[in-house]
Amino acid sequence: MDNDSIKGAYKRYAPVYDWVFGLVFRNGRHVAMDSLQFESGDHVLELGVGTGLSLPEYPDDVDIHVTGVDISQDMLDKAEKRIQKHGLTNCELYNMDAEALDFPDNSFDKIMVLYVLSVVPDPYKVMSEVRRVAKPGADVIFVNHFAKENPLVRRFESALSRWAAPLGFDPDFPMEPVLENVGLNVERIESVNLFGYWTMLHGRCPEE
Repeated sequence: MDNDSIKGAYKRYAPVYDWVFGLVFRNGRHVAMDSLQFESGDHVLELGVGTGLSLPEYPDDVDIHVTGVDISQDMLDKAEKRIQKHGLTNCELYNMDAEALDFPDNSFDKIMVLYVLSVVPDPYKVMSEVRRVAKPGADVIFVNHFAKENPLVRRFESALSRWAAPLGFDPDFPMEPVLENVGLNVERIESVNLFGYWTMLHGRCPEE
């Protein structure tokens, strides 16, 4: 996959994304959100914010600032409408590549990476950028589909991976390299969404 194919896929998905994926991914969003203890003054980064489905779910009783990033302007246009609809004054959006974030080091207290790692050309660059912009001790949440250990399912996912570009994601994406390269202290791993087909990883950046 490359960025052009990803943008093309999500340009097609944008008009129907909420209807097709909103309910399917809702459990994962809720579990991710409930895993975090937000504190007043927190700066939160959400990579792959998409149409902004999660934005109204951030707590409104705590003074936090949420920055949403996505490479698809078509998805961000829908996210902006959601911000206006819900009157969210603590959110801002950027059209930006998650592999090359235009933020200073140590910028964010909490980072949400929802359904992103298997839809980017180089997930390890994304993980490196996450570590760079995260403050020491920051919470980092990944929710993603990872290739299953069941040999029949794994064979199907491997065959399906040849269609990764038009699908807009890689269905044959293993978890082990993520755990080895993410550079976080992993505190929680939990299956989420329909049939537990997706996984939430909650990690914390080492304190300096």
